[in-house]
Amino acid sequence: MTQASKALSLRNPWALVPPVGNLDAYISAVNRLPMLSAQEEVSLARRLRDEGDIQAAGQLVLSHLRLVVAISRQYLGYGLPQGDLIQEGNVGLMKAVKRFDPEQGVRLVSYAIHWIKAEIHEFILRNWRMVKVATTKAQRKLFFNLRSMKQALKGDATDGQTYRDTLTPDEVAGVARDLNVRPDEVIEMETRLTGGDVPLEPGADDSDEAWGPIHYLADDRDEPTRTLEARHRDWLASDGVARALDALDARSRRIVEQRWLAVDDDGSGGMTLHELAAEYGVSAERIRQIEVAAMKKMRKALEPVATA
Repeated sequence: MTQASKALSLRNPWALVPPVGNLDAYISAVNRLPMLSAQEEVSLARRLRDEGDIQAAGQLVLSHLRLVVAISRQYLGYGLPQGDLIQEGNVGLMKAVKRFDPEQGVRLVSYAIHWIKAEIHEFILRNWRMVKVATTKAQRKLFFNLRSMKQALKGDATDGQTYRDTLTPDEVAGVARDLNVRPDEVIEMETRLTGGDVPLEPGADDSDEAWGPIHYLADDRDEPTRTLEARHRDWLASDGVARALDALDARSRRIVEQRWLAVDDDGSGGMTLHELAAEYGVSAERIRQIEVAAMKKMRKALEPVATA
């Protein structure tokens, strides 16, 4: 690292990362960023802790971006873009920098690994399936360990064996024993992992003649029952309300209109209970009682229509 670039990193550490247009350029850029010595790391961490120095935090983050890239490569088998994995890992790195205590005698790289992996794990679990495959801590542990153990079983297969994607009963029992879970939990998680999502619509690369499940689903927008329900609902919201209001006396109608139907120019509602009470010279509680009685009368007026 030249003296000029080091001076630049002290003033604005983010300036060391040039604007990039693709993932390869980003990885190449972060791999060229300088590493920190133990003394520099402690000094920057103390500045962040004691002074809230954002520039110090930036230097700590930048010097460990390559760590996030390296960890993200371990999760490429989940079918998610590496750029997204790196982005989530960077969030974990920033959390680690914020919580890092330089007095513990541990390098930031050792401390940050946990936070980076935790964020990547959460991202994978959120995006692996539309329906979550793991919700509890034990299920998450089983999710990640089961995949790695199945890969190991695949690698251990001899040339004369045909590797099957599903586990045999003996393998299920072995995995359950190694992970300290019940065999039925292993079978359930394996089913979730191998089930897969079915896209409702054909992919962008499919031909024009390709059909997906979406084409076999009924369109119920013009279904007769729904059409009648929509018309009835529209009538209740307009003519029905007008009919119900006609069943009220003048005072009750004004109270209901001001409490439920009035809208001022500024978008606010009508009059409050206290304002109506002052207008009619009664208590606010009396206005509330009249309002309740009026609403009951309106519902009764609409009952024959609602049950027709």
